[in-house]
Amino acid sequence: MTHPKLVEITERVRARSEKSRAAYMARIEAMRAAGPARPHLSCGNLAHAIAACSEAEKAKLLKDGMVNIGIVSAYNDMLSAHQPYHAKLDEVKEAVIQAGGVAQMAGGVPAMCDGVTQGQPGMEMSLFSREVIAMATGIAMSHNVFDGGLLFGICDKIVPGLLIGAIAFGHLPFVFVPAGPMPTGISNSEKAKVRQQYAAGEVGRDALLQSESRAYHSPGTCTFYGTANSNQMMLEMMGLQLPGSSFFAPNDPVRAALDTAAADRVVKLSEAKSGIGLAEMVTVESVINGAIGLLATGGSTNHTLHIVAIAAAAGIELTWQDFADLSAIIPLLARVYPNGTADVNAFHEAGGTPFVIKELLSAGLLHDDVETIMGHGLKAFGEMPALADGKLTWRLSPDEPTDEMILRKVGNPFQSNGGLAVFHGQLGEAVMKISAVKPEHRYVEAPAIVFEDQDDLLKAYKAGELEKDFIAVIRFQGPKANGMPELHKLTPSLGVLQDKGFKVALVTDGRMSGASGKVPSVIHVTPEAANGGPIARVQNGDLIRIDADNGELTLLVDEKEFAGRTASTGPNNPETFGRNLFAGMRALVGDAAKGASVF
Repeated sequence: MTHPKLVEITERVRARSEKSRAAYMARIEAMRAAGPARPHLSCGNLAHAIAACSEAEKAKLLKDGMVNIGIVSAYNDMLSAHQPYHAKLDEVKEAVIQAGGVAQMAGGVPAMCDGVTQGQPGMEMSLFSREVIAMATGIAMSHNVFDGGLLFGICDKIVPGLLIGAIAFGHLPFVFVPAGPMPTGISNSEKAKVRQQYAAGEVGRDALLQSESRAYHSPGTCTFYGTANSNQMMLEMMGLQLPGSSFFAPNDPVRAALDTAAADRVVKLSEAKSGIGLAEMVTVESVINGAIGLLATGGSTNHTLHIVAIAAAAGIELTWQDFADLSAIIPLLARVYPNGTADVNAFHEAGGTPFVIKELLSAGLLHDDVETIMGHGLKAFGEMPALADGKLTWRLSPDEPTDEMILRKVGNPFQSNGGLAVFHGQLGEAVMKISAVKPEHRYVEAPAIVFEDQDDLLKAYKAGELEKDFIAVIRFQGPKANGMPELHKLTPSLGVLQDKGFKVALVTDGRMSGASGKVPSVIHVTPEAANGGPIARVQNGDLIRIDADNGELTLLVDEKEFAGRTASTGPNNPETFGRNLFAGMRALVGDAAKGASVF
């Protein structure tokens, strides 16, 4: 039986979304009613579409009923997670043929690595790359010769962008194809320790580079539980990726079998002509399931933007308050770095996402009445794939996790509520990932030190000016100001100060990496400074109280005096390294609470 509070929240979202969802579904039904486009193309259109195909493929595509699968890929060599897609393209195309269809590479989408751009100018384009990817997906599918799609993407903004773009073609079925994580190198805790030692001046750059190179060392997804791996969890929770498929390494034999199975699945879905496409899979219930997965596993705070934006693309109005209300009933079932010591490989071995899904379903904490790529219901997503006599099979997750330091049952959670706190106060609305913040650090009351550039905080740290209790207020980091870059490079320095016993915290209208969490960070403050938000009037010395357990962000300043202050106008951001190309997006972008989207 579904938890009554979950039913209440779901019905609230459904009622709020009635008009926008109806408008979206009207667009989908109009495309569906038009029928498959390829039989109606002009001879010139069709000749162009199949010109590069083999003669055998051309013969197939001229037959009525033959399905053509469009592949949209985010392959590039800069992302270790996406490098395997280069070889995977031809392999999956052949698997589609073996399944009875034809596949064409419909288009490539850009895919930037946040690990490379952290603290660099490129990070100011990172969030907007989600919109670019969505539009590029739309362009790929605009040829209107496809009956279904395979989406090759894993990391940060890439999965949300691909999904938002595909949702615009929701009359068609789509299946995501992951590539898997790299093998475990050094532990994430050891990596974090060396970063803090470098920030403290205890080791040099050579030692830091050696540590980082041992952590990030091969093709595959980075092994911490940041946004990339949270994406994979979300796709399984929403029923858009094969059950248990996320965390098999690129060279694991199961991975190749899963790729073949994904090709077979999308062909079957496309042939079925059942009237069930992506639009019927991305519903109020499935979007809420994605949010529940985030809370139950302590996933990336970036998904308080991405899930909201994905929902909006499907005409569903999800709010941060919905996240907060869900968090009150969803237990934290996973401890994966940074909210634990295990990496995603250990999480997978302990039972992974299928175990979490099975547990939540058993407690009525997930919606089972959903359409998925496997059919109706989520039960199949509580199973883990394996090879038996060379053939792919799925086995029901065990009743007990193999390691209770990584995974827990609903009756014995790591904490009774989810890993996310939503804040309200004089400075606006904001979020914090609390699953990785120790209870003793969830309440901080200290004077503000205001910065308008993250590098200024690092300069103050290196100058020894931050050896005290303080709350760093870093503003003009929102989407309108400079694209809302992640401020992850601040974590080691703030962590050193916290370890010294100082009460420290961060308040910002920017983002933190999905891998951050040790230092209490109130992020995504909305309205942002560039939109005239109150954070633009905070001054050095203002006393601020952060109470994560109660979701309170309190500015202890006389209201009349604060209201009379002149707001800072912020820094003059340079339009170099491609920033100028995104000026239009900065002008159009919405609030973080609405997904920080330009659509």
